[in-house]
Amino acid sequence: MWYLYVLHCRDNSFYTGITTDVARRVAEHQAGVGARYTRAHLPVELLAAWQYPNRSVATHVEYKFKALTHKAKIAWIAGRQPFMDGPFACAVLDE
Repeated sequence: MWYLYVLHCRDNSFYTGITTDVARRVAEHQAGVGARYTRAHLPVELLAAWQYPNRSVATHVEYKFKALTHKAKIAWIAGRQPFMDGPFACAVLDE
């Protein structure tokens, strides 16, 4: 399984990525060994994660999510609803 995850950074920005292990990846970001963006915007907090069947789908959904406005991203996260319709729909994980 692959996951799309969203982190909240100290400057109120969001970082979105994909991984097979959300807990490990968030710990890497928090330790400053994640993406260059999160290293410059520590600390980070996990806001949401969605599960997908494979990397291809997760990458596609990541691209679509990153294209949303900040306000639209907040709405998806606050609503705790699936992101994407049709074959890409999935529930938000409760972590």
